[in-house]
Amino acid sequence: MENTFTLGWEEWLSLPVLGLPAVRAKIDTGARTSALHAAAIEPFGTASNPQVRFLIQPNPEDESLEITCSAKVVDRRQVTSSNGEVELRYVIETPVSIGGREWPIQITLTNRETMAYRMLLGRSAIQDHMVVDPNASCAQPELSFALYKGLPRKRPVKRPLRIALLTREAENYSSRRLIEAAHAKGHVVEIINTTRCYMKIGGIVPEVHLDGAALPNFDAVIPRIGASVTNYGMAVLRQFAATGAYCLNTASAIGASRDKLLAHQILARANIQMPVTTFANSPKDTKSLIDLAGKSPVVVKLLSSTQGKGVVLAETTKAAQSLVDAFRGLDANFLVQQFIPEAAGSDLRCFVVGNKVVGAMKRTGAEGDFRSNLHQGGTAKAVRITKEERETAKRAAKELGLAVAGVDMLQSATGPKVLEVNSSPGLEGIERATGKDLAAIIIEHLEHHVKPLSRYRESQMTPQI
Repeated sequence: MENTFTLGWEEWLSLPVLGLPAVRAKIDTGARTSALHAAAIEPFGTASNPQVRFLIQPNPEDESLEITCSAKVVDRRQVTSSNGEVELRYVIETPVSIGGREWPIQITLTNRETMAYRMLLGRSAIQDHMVVDPNASCAQPELSFALYKGLPRKRPVKRPLRIALLTREAENYSSRRLIEAAHAKGHVVEIINTTRCYMKIGGIVPEVHLDGAALPNFDAVIPRIGASVTNYGMAVLRQFAATGAYCLNTASAIGASRDKLLAHQILARANIQMPVTTFANSPKDTKSLIDLAGKSPVVVKLLSSTQGKGVVLAETTKAAQSLVDAFRGLDANFLVQQFIPEAAGSDLRCFVVGNKVVGAMKRTGAEGDFRSNLHQGGTAKAVRITKEERETAKRAAKELGLAVAGVDMLQSATGPKVLEVNSSPGLEGIERATGKDLAAIIIEHLEHHVKPLSRYRESQMTPQI
């Protein structure tokens, strides 16, 4: 038989999963249901996965300490308060910790701002081996509101996250996999069409609007911004960041990776090897531009190229000059790049998440095509990369500031050479080649990096727009 565990008429407790390290509660055996102070209660999620977000000021004497919590809803229940009022309340289930013991309880959410205690522990939360001494105050060890200083957080967070997937392609493989992985961990994902967003800039609170209403605050944003809307997508992403959301990749990092010339300059500054790359604006410099890239053949690449489109191999100097003149005639921005023959139409795609290479594949171009992109008919297989290749991929993503990246490299006689760093790498090819659940790894990264939940602390930060 378990030893008797005594509770006083008031006790200090913690609700660790909600991120509340210290709450002073009244133990009330006259009340069946436990209750927690909650303001600005905001339901979200779906009918099959209902969630609720709410604010709590755990210290009645310090209104500046304001914590945002979220939890899964297990019920909605009519509760009659001590003054006879009937209220329909959300019910959540979460572990409570008192005196070193922890057990799950159900809690109703209600506004208790006029009450002396932010929480009431009812008799349904008191286990059989527990007794309440009505003459004892804090029979178990006391805690302190000082525990909120610095807002210590366990990583990863266990609370449900409200995630925005910023994309115009909600039905493609990558979007579906990210949604599945998030739902499997109890999170809620809302699809936000990038180009349909509009912003209120300059108000007291940063806002992103969609379909005539302001969007709610999100814990995290996963940007899957198409190349054709990069600039507007970056502006929307900066606005989401200003609201306090954690952005999987920042707007500045996406901008740097999408500008191929800038990306190459950043990587070159960090002494990361890449094929020799040349760029010029004047048509008078065509021959010198090609000569600087090395002997023919050379690769001529549009700065806005994606999935292998706009990438052409010029077998001779004359062919290269014709290509350059043609691109200039179209008023297109392009660069000329050294061709690496020993790569033999293959490249490596290293998938980086949080400064770790979590998957790698070798892509080989279709018969007669030097481009290895899967969208151009190439094939892929999982591959074990070298330490040098792994470190090069990690460094390339880090220099561009990307938390998630697809780093494309060529295997040359002098070591790995970075071709491109993709800020919205597709999941289909590499998940099928490696058999790894990379979508789940991305969601785990989000769980480790969502921002602290104190609205007061976040309000002290100066948004960077």
